[in-house]
Amino acid sequence: MVLVTGATGGVGRGIALACGEAGWTVWIAARREAEGTAVADEVTALGGQGRFVRCEAGEPASVQEAVATVVATDGALHGAVHNATSGLSPRPGSVADTTLADLRDHVAVSVRGTYLLARESLPHLEAVGGALLVLTSEAGFEGKARLPAYAAVKAAQRGLVRALAREWGPKGVRVNALAPLAATPAVDEAFRRDPAMSERVLGRSPMGRLGDAATEIGPVARFLLGPDAAFLTGSTLLADGGSCSIS
Repeated sequence: MVLVTGATGGVGRGIALACGEAGWTVWIAARREAEGTAVADEVTALGGQGRFVRCEAGEPASVQEAVATVVATDGALHGAVHNATSGLSPRPGSVADTTLADLRDHVAVSVRGTYLLARESLPHLEAVGGALLVLTSEAGFEGKARLPAYAAVKAAQRGLVRALAREWGPKGVRVNALAPLAATPAVDEAFRRDPAMSERVLGRSPMGRLGDAATEIGPVARFLLGPDAAFLTGSTLLADGGSCSIS
């Protein structure tokens, strides 16, 4: 039983489909019902059980209600995935171009959203020895020129993951982060807005391409949520084709 925020497209959808292939029940927690229901149907078609629940990732009451709906319907929550990001994420710009309203939106969805999902999920994850997974980015490791707000919140997510892993380890709940580099509508939009970004990103990748969200990123997320990662917590796993060099 897994809940994935922001799973109407991109990496979130890829995670949902990968979990569906394993026969899992996957809740698509998102704002847009039509698109979320479509992904839930894809999950079901792959052999899982797809369901939709409306969720505004940065709003306390909405997150609380979404988690409560999952547990009331299915009786448990084994994994929670915070994938939702600000709609401003694919818009490159300097610090001078980034307004306080822009920064607040990034923080609301990525940082506050992670915190809210963690808080609401904890008692249910503790009851089953479950896992929380947070989608971050290589920008959270090394920063990104022209993506200052995005890089800041992605680094903050990594800090929260480490803190929660230490706090929740004794409770039997694992917390990890995944930093993918995948072909998604958001990345396509960022490349469209800043054509030089495509050259920079692909030029530094040993594999020379972006990953596939459903077949190359989703299965990694499924591993981190599942029993094969039972001794893995507090980590950020890079699934970026070797793009980010960490010394």
